[in-house]
Amino acid sequence: MYAIVEIAGQQFKVAKDQKVYVHRLQGEEGSKVTFDNVLLLDNKGNVTIGAPAIKGASVTAQIVSHLKGDKVIVFKKKRRKGYKKKNGHRQYLSEIQIESIAATGAKKTAKKEAAPKKEAAPKAEVKKEATTDYNAMTVAELKAAAKEQGIKGYTSLKKAELIEALTK
Repeated sequence: MYAIVEIAGQQFKVAKDQKVYVHRLQGEEGSKVTFDNVLLLDNKGNVTIGAPAIKGASVTAQIVSHLKGDKVIVFKKKRRKGYKKKNGHRQYLSEIQIESIAATGAKKTAKKEAAPKKEAAPKAEVKKEATTDYNAMTVAELKAAAKEQGIKGYTSLKKAELIEALTK
């Protein structure tokens, strides 16, 4: 079982008992951290993809140590100008060990997504029936209204002409 998780702004593919170096996390060494932003879960070939995250899924990890990464040297040079700048830094990192991956609630998200889609459709129909302010409508909406009312030659009319034809 593995998961793709967003930790400190970066995405990592993690599995149980794996050690990962991430940007410095708040917390003491030995403390446990839970990450709720799980983007993908794979459980023995059964893949669950979140939109954008899987609700209810989480990854629990323990902070093993805080450390600094290797030195990164940044060297800038412009040839024939005598311009040279040498700079560098060491990134602050945390080493974490993944303790568990919980996939609870992965199936509930599909049911929650289906319910709002059904509610959204009647709202759109209500808006079409109640709309009589033609100035706020777009040209495409005005042409559709003209087609419903049976007005001929509506395709070549401009917005003002469509409003005038629909108000008659």
